[in-house]
Amino acid sequence: MSLRVKPKMNKPPIEEILSPKPEARPRIYAYAIADAEHAGLLKVGQTTRDVKQRINEQLRTAAITNFSIELDESAERDDGSIITDHAVREALKRKGFANPQLEWMHCTVADVRTVIAELRSGQQFTGTHHESFAPRREQAEAVEQTRAYYESRWQQDSNAVPRFLWNAKMRFGKTFTTYQLARRLGAKRVLVVTFKPAVEDAWRADLENHIDFDGWQYLSRSSGRDPSQIDDDKPVVYFGSFQDLLGRDRIGNIKARNEWLHTIKWDLVVFDEYHFGAWRETAKELFEGEDAAVARREASLEYAADLDEVNQGLSVLSEHEAEFLPITTRAYLYLSGTPFKALATGEFIEEQIFNWTYTDEQRAKAEFATLNPGKRNPYGALPQMRLLTYQMPDELLAIASAGEFDEFDLNAFFAATGAADSAVFKHKSDVQKWLDIIRGGYAPHAVESLKTSTRPPFPYSDVRLLPYLQHSFWFLPNVAACHAMANLLAERHNTFWHDYKVIVAAGASAGTGLDALPPGSRGHRQRL
Repeated sequence: MSLRVKPKMNKPPIEEILSPKPEARPRIYAYAIADAEHAGLLKVGQTTRDVKQRINEQLRTAAITNFSIELDESAERDDGSIITDHAVREALKRKGFANPQLEWMHCTVADVRTVIAELRSGQQFTGTHHESFAPRREQAEAVEQTRAYYESRWQQDSNAVPRFLWNAKMRFGKTFTTYQLARRLGAKRVLVVTFKPAVEDAWRADLENHIDFDGWQYLSRSSGRDPSQIDDDKPVVYFGSFQDLLGRDRIGNIKARNEWLHTIKWDLVVFDEYHFGAWRETAKELFEGEDAAVARREASLEYAADLDEVNQGLSVLSEHEAEFLPITTRAYLYLSGTPFKALATGEFIEEQIFNWTYTDEQRAKAEFATLNPGKRNPYGALPQMRLLTYQMPDELLAIASAGEFDEFDLNAFFAATGAADSAVFKHKSDVQKWLDIIRGGYAPHAVESLKTSTRPPFPYSDVRLLPYLQHSFWFLPNVAACHAMANLLAERHNTFWHDYKVIVAAGASAGTGLDALPPGSRGHRQRL
């Protein structure tokens, strides 16, 4: 009799048989339904599944499809604990927001974000403060470099009024970083003056949404707040335009609503969109600073030609200098993405300038990805940039190079008259040559290329570039130039451009500034 022993089989661990269960990541969401019954309401809920799928399941039986997801973010705190939708709704109710039924709240998405930020941080915020992101490295550098320069000037002379320029590209975050500078300086009174009033939304949103500025007060001509009701113990920011500040009443006095601005010793005065107009003598006298005497003697630059309202205000101001009280401050900050004239004239020395260019941004984006693999890149949403330049022929340079600085002036080159279908370029033949140049069809260039056996990669001729130009934006100096370009591209001989659909997004029908129509609105799309 023999005994056969069955070999023992080692069972694999259960985790090798079954794929690991994905860890549930709870999310808080809010959605709205576009109908009269749900006007002003948000459904605030929580799920560990895909938010859109969960909402579709909720609304399927009612056959509701006109919903929009307004919020979808993690429900986790930094310590790993979970924020529940019940806690969010209770926090909203404590703030006075109505809860008409079940999970529906009568509030805005900013209100929901605010209570989530409060539940996440354990703090209480006023208004709709909910953003909590920290300054990027270059933003912190701008703040520290500027603060250090101010401090050095004040150490040399306690009465000095230093000036500093931020030459920073679009999307640097100049408004948010300016507020961080004011916070770092301990400034309680900040005056923001702009040549472009349409930027007010950004200044207001950054102050009212970020938790770093909880308790700060925002005022402007349109804010509806009375300056007499300012809490002296809390920082205040006033946003105004040069057009308004320079304005006078019928008898030549400062507008009554602006008199209080001249009685305050401001901690920081900020000039936003500085490239829209540099200083003339009368404009400089609106503010008092360490170089006021020099400013009165020098005044080498002029406002942009199309700022008629500003120029008219300047002439009125100069007639009433005797009774004029300048605005005073401890320091000035100038903001611009294109301060070319200010730099060319030496208005600021090197130690008074912080630079942040497209090249700096792209370098930071690549460096972060290399040094922090797998981490969220704060520059990831910024597009890749490729800058291509080409030399304009001498015959075209001569058309617009007779200005004050003997430089090529695009405003002069693309000058146009007329409106809509009657708009035409002043130098139409030369603009046509430019169109030929950018598609490699300009005869003198072609001859030169044959002589040198080279062909420059012009944007609309090189096959390597054409795939990237299926959609492109052309920025022109004014509305007339936009319509003139559309008319020129449509002419019979410009057959190359007929394959493109040309849209003019300029003029009254598109709206301007704060009145601009949002994308998709009726009337926003024009012939160009």
